[in-house]
Amino acid sequence: IMTQQISGSPFLKPFFLKTPVRVVSPLRRRRHTLPASEFRNLTPQDAISVFEIEREAFVSVSGECPLTLDEVLNFLSECPELSLGWFEEGQLVAFIIGSGWDKERLSQEAMTQHVPDTPTVHIHVLSVHRHCRQQGKGSILLWRYLQYLRCMPGLRRALLICEDFLVPFYLKAGFKEKGPSAISVSNMHFHEMEYTLAGQAYARRNSGC
Repeated sequence: IMTQQISGSPFLKPFFLKTPVRVVSPLRRRRHTLPASEFRNLTPQDAISVFEIEREAFVSVSGECPLTLDEVLNFLSECPELSLGWFEEGQLVAFIIGSGWDKERLSQEAMTQHVPDTPTVHIHVLSVHRHCRQQGKGSILLWRYLQYLRCMPGLRRALLICEDFLVPFYLKAGFKEKGPSAISVSNMHFHEMEYTLAGQAYARRNSGC
């Protein structure tokens, strides 16, 4: 059985997933020096790959990207610890970008600001590469990200906004709906969702923190 190592920052302790054995050519085997699957925080060097995946995923659906390339670079420079990327053989296949926020509800300013040393994480975007969709990767990455946030001292909750059709996805992941969001983008309206991180002692004891 081959294994996929999943690792990253000090908060992302390695674990392994079993995968079917693949037949690999000798040339491919010699070139394969990267982990088959890895979770890690993103860096500014990942920004272009992030933006390409985001642009393809969102522009075709809504005509708008949640984050511009400059905003991606800004968040990955200011708060890389609130991001998480899923890499397969060195290639980014899915990612989440978050930032700090200090108000009860998200506002338009939250879309472009990072407020450090706050108990709230604003999840800006979760996106999966077009060749890796319909495989459950979004759910797996979100679960892994929330487990990671639980291990970070001082964090109490995560907030995000989403369109109507995504509400069931986030409810299934454990989020609760806070009601209509005050944020609008190009006449699109959103729901605000909240996930409680604090007060989950059992989850922490069993998450490897």
